Amino acid sequence: MLCARLMQPRRFEVTRAPRPEPGPGEVLISVEGCGVCGSSVPPWEGRPWFHYPLPPGSPGHEGWGAIVQVVGESELRPGDRVAFLSGRSLAEYDVASTRSVVRLPPALRGPFPGEAIGCAVNVVRRSDLRPGQTVAVIGAGFLGTIVVRLAKQAGARVIAIGRRPFALSLARRFGADEALPLDDPRLVIEAVEALTGGAFCDRVIEAVGAQGPLELAGELTRERGRLVIAGYHQDGPRQVNLQLWNWRGLDVINAHERDPAVYVEGMRAAVELVASGRLELGSLYTAFSLDEVGAAFAAMQARPDGFSKAVVLP
Repeated sequence: MLCARLMQPRRFEVTRAPRPEPGPGEVLISVEGCGVCGSSVPPWEGRPWFHYPLPPGSPGHEGWGAIVQVVGESELRPGDRVAFLSGRSLAEYDVASTRSVVRLPPALRGPFPGEAIGCAVNVVRRSDLRPGQTVAVIGAGFLGTIVVRLAKQAGARVIAIGRRPFALSLARRFGADEALPLDDPRLVIEAVEALTGGAFCDRVIEAVGAQGPLELAGELTRERGRLVIAGYHQDGPRQVNLQLWNWRGLDVINAHERDPAVYVEGMRAAVELVASGRLELGSLYTAFSLDEVGAAFAAMQARPDGFSKAVVLP
């Protein structure tokens, strides 16, 4: 099969590898596409703790496709279109556990990086959003944009905060009541203070994964509010203003799941949201071929104007 292999930082090769063989309780999937996650950019950039080359198809973990083979007893059948959890989906074929697969209804066509959308659903669930709350979302990328839509659907007043004018415009389209540029954090704090009458926000969801936005999140969370860390903080330790967090009595939630069953639960909810039309994401995808996988990762890092999410189509 054809697959992408990260040979060293910033250098993919499209090569051939043996087609994976499913074992008991697994399915073989013909991959239709795989999203590029922000958490996959550090391996592409290079960090001391990564070892190259990565396995064929890695670090692709947002795959979807059609089942080719089922091994063992299962309700799944060859031909079923599915989203699934795996780690080697930048390839023509991948293998997944039957417990990590979610069926896609026939009406749901086109790209569906289910793990990514399910992640956003789980972030919102951990945020405990309620009608009438004021919610700030720091970061208006793919994850932040979905969170904006779901927070608005939950009945919240939503303030989107981001660096790119395009992303802020997208956040407004997805339901943000206010969209603030993240140029000077002090100006953002003053604007949110004015918008909330000095009370600040019931919920602040940090969806960037960098030191500055994490600091800002604490400043924007009201007393006894909830600060939700949804960004991927993978480039080193962080410092926080624990004095502020402690004085305000903040609930701090790390919204990253590690239990595959919880991921699958979020993916199932994501399928229902997209299939019902409550969450329309087609405009957020930029498609790349397998030969263009390096360009897909470069776009995820640079975030050019008009870009939100890369999907790689083998």
